[in-house]
Amino acid sequence: MDFKDLLAYKKAFDLAMNIYKVSKTFPKEETYSLTDQIRRSSRSVCANMAEAYRKRIYPKYFISKLTDADGENSETSTWLDFALNCDYISKEMYVDLTNQGNEIGKLINYMIKNPHKFGVKTES
Repeated sequence: MDFKDLLAYKKAFDLAMNIYKVSKTFPKEETYSLTDQIRRSSRSVCANMAEAYRKRIYPKYFISKLTDADGENSETSTWLDFALNCDYISKEMYVDLTNQGNEIGKLINYMIKNPHKFGVKTES
């Protein structure tokens, strides 16, 4: 199996693309702050999952990179809070994107708690 087949990866990629699309409407003055930050953190979720999966031969590394992915997912949530409060996104968009992020967080945490289900050799 390839990391791109992981449900968590697919959902994180979709969220990152949704954030990219909506962030194109953010004001120009946010280009190097909010827009850049939210795009980076949402994309980093996917990148960290890819790294974790490729290094799953090392259980501690796998969990560490997934923990990084979870942290980036939480950072994305924070940037969504700012986008809502700055009136850059609607409440409906905020709820939708936040729900997607929450689901991704649950999937990542499932992977962290069950590494053996993802090809990680754990000690018995």
